[in-house]
Amino acid sequence: MNYIERDAELIRQQIPDGTEIPPQSEALFRTYAVLMRAKGINTCCEDVHDAWTAWISETDPDHEAARPFDQLDAETRSADAPFLQAIIQAARVKQQESQA
Repeated sequence: MNYIERDAELIRQQIPDGTEIPPQSEALFRTYAVLMRAKGINTCCEDVHDAWTAWISETDPDHEAARPFDQLDAETRSADAPFLQAIIQAARVKQQESQA
């Protein structure tokens, strides 16, 4: 397991209970890991949505939510929030580890 895969797993571990994780989402979580490494706690919902759109484009490019974040309704936007929370929490864990 390389460092991106470890970071992806760390993010997955931070997902709040009850959050639906898409099937076969390993590549999605690797993209989330890149976001975490690039933006850390400054990652925003729009970033998470962009990563998801890149991922879903491989299997369902015409998905109704595969459009810019600002064009989504509030309910669809809120679906990205648990993943944002997990990315930010994982970034904090990584920051604490680097300070130890």
